[in-house]
Amino acid sequence: MANAKLITLTDPRSPASEAFRTLRTNIMFSSVENPITTLTVSSPAQGEGKSTLIANMAVTFAQGGNKTILVDCDLRRPSQHEIWDVENERGLTTMILEDAAISSPPLVETEVDNLQLLPSGPVPSNPADIISSQRMNEVIGVLKARANYVLFDSPPVLAATDAALLASKTDGVLLVIRAGHTRRDQAARARQALERVHVRIVGAVLSNAPREDSGEYYGL
Repeated sequence: MANAKLITLTDPRSPASEAFRTLRTNIMFSSVENPITTLTVSSPAQGEGKSTLIANMAVTFAQGGNKTILVDCDLRRPSQHEIWDVENERGLTTMILEDAAISSPPLVETEVDNLQLLPSGPVPSNPADIISSQRMNEVIGVLKARANYVLFDSPPVLAATDAALLASKTDGVLLVIRAGHTRRDQAARARQALERVHVRIVGAVLSNAPREDSGEYYGL
């Protein structure tokens, strides 16, 4: 049974689910000249709801008939394996360490057609070094060859350099801003940190917005 956080599965007709589908469409058509096939999703700080948001985004991409891989690249506080209720013994860090895992990635099938999950794998002591490595470039290349869209769950921008490093290797970054929680100065500092490394900021998504508006999630 789907996790309650996966509203796109538990209540696909809800305003929130429709908002996710709108978000998917906006991302897919955000730039015709420079289409987005790899996307980093982050937030200024902890507790913004980025991991839940990207999991639901991945569902809508897959439901649209797109082969999608969701990667848990939050190597500090991974949570996708909990959201999807799968093991986390092998995953992204396995691909970094084992040559055999490059040719045969430890992808996990989900209950959603066209959607595979790459858990984080064992949490390393040096996340930033792993994300900045040439090997990470190889991993991204391998995953791109297997899917139409590869979505990366990243640590918060202000918590570590991981998000900026990862975003520089993907087609862009989407920032999750939580209504009533994210401070204005945090959002501004996160944007500045990403702009310093010339990352393409695709847009921002407001999570936890009042339900009387267009749903639980709105943005871009």
